[in-house]
Amino acid sequence: MNPELLDKIKFDANGLVPAILQDHFTGRVLMLAYMNRASLEKTLATGHCWFYSRSRQELWEKGATSGNFQQVQEIRLDCDGDTLLIRVQSAGPACHTGSVSCFDEAQLNESATATAFFEMVDNLSRLLHERNLKRPEGSYTTKLFNAGTRQIAKKLGEEGVEVALAAVAEADDRFAEEAADLVYNLLVLLEARGVPLNKVGEVLRQRAQG
Repeated sequence: MNPELLDKIKFDANGLVPAILQDHFTGRVLMLAYMNRASLEKTLATGHCWFYSRSRQELWEKGATSGNFQQVQEIRLDCDGDTLLIRVQSAGPACHTGSVSCFDEAQLNESATATAFFEMVDNLSRLLHERNLKRPEGSYTTKLFNAGTRQIAKKLGEEGVEVALAAVAEADDRFAEEAADLVYNLLVLLEARGVPLNKVGEVLRQRAQG
């Protein structure tokens, strides 16, 4: 969001504007909170979300206590200029209850299964990043990272062949297992190359729109 757009926002009589947080990769709505001009300026300056508490009448930093910061990827202003859509990369659950989203799980529609899959992939990607940084001894993932990008790429190619063979010769459960191995090794390779998962998601989004 261009800082000049601050002047286009229609804050309400209390100087507030509702902000909807959406996961940048999965598209899942995470939470709703309110911003004033000061909290929005801090959000733009820091790159993660600050809000205004109507009950405490003060600014608050999302993740300051839990560590679950919401890193801003994009901010959009709606057509009326009175609501913000903030697309974020989450460092952890957005809801104070520990749930990924503040919205009732029971009310999710048929896209819930797909969303859960994307969340699992995203969580695995974060775990692989941590393993890459710490390289714990005895970890198979550490062994892959220590082998280097070329060997990881070779392993991914081998997994791709196994998936293809399973698709034509194995039962569904076995095929799914091989596909899971392929996804895992792809995520390892992305981490080894330093390419974030949301970059792949952005390419897919652009292709879908095209």
